[in-house]
Amino acid sequence: MLMAERIVALLPMKAHSERVKGKNFRLFNGRPLFRWILDSLLDVESVNLVVLNTDARSILAEHGLYDSERVMIRDRRPELCGDFVSMNRILADDVAAVPADIYVMTHTTNPLLSSTTIREALKKFEQERGQYDSLFSVNKFQSRFYRQDGSPINHDPRNLIRTQDLEPWYEENSNLYIFTQESFRQTNARIGLKPLMFETPRIESFDIDTPEDWTICELLAKSLLSVQG
Repeated sequence: MLMAERIVALLPMKAHSERVKGKNFRLFNGRPLFRWILDSLLDVESVNLVVLNTDARSILAEHGLYDSERVMIRDRRPELCGDFVSMNRILADDVAAVPADIYVMTHTTNPLLSSTTIREALKKFEQERGQYDSLFSVNKFQSRFYRQDGSPINHDPRNLIRTQDLEPWYEENSNLYIFTQESFRQTNARIGLKPLMFETPRIESFDIDTPEDWTICELLAKSLLSVQG
């Protein structure tokens, strides 16, 4: 049973951000950005521990976050700091230090990802675990795509069919990954050899990477809160 297994959520976080300065700690609709996804993870009852691999322990303390029963702050090793370090190296450090049956990985830049969606992804992974070794979240597209030179990729411009009849294409949206120690060992990556794609709700699937992303996500968050309230 899923509830009997140890589930650890990995939430890497750094102090510096290149395109949106200080975004992880900047107020996003009244709360620091990192709190949105952290609170969603903590709301998932089956998640035993959330691990924050970070170079910003002191900044987290300024925002009232310390080690606790369900939160572990791991100081990022100096050789793993910087903008050009592969995320898989950081995850490998966490996996080696914090054992678990299942790992859930997400980002502070996914503030709209809900605890409901995380639960559904964990349930789906457990149901399909005999066939798949990992899971990653995607956006589904049925649109007409072109290469840089203007040549069509997935359709024939001379024989237009309805977009809803086109072959679906899937974009990795960086919202959510689920994997095991064994799958990570085989690939040294968060996506295993036999991954399952999991389509997240479009309204939850934004990843804040630019100032424009921030503006769009904050407007969506305000709209969602007004509907819920």
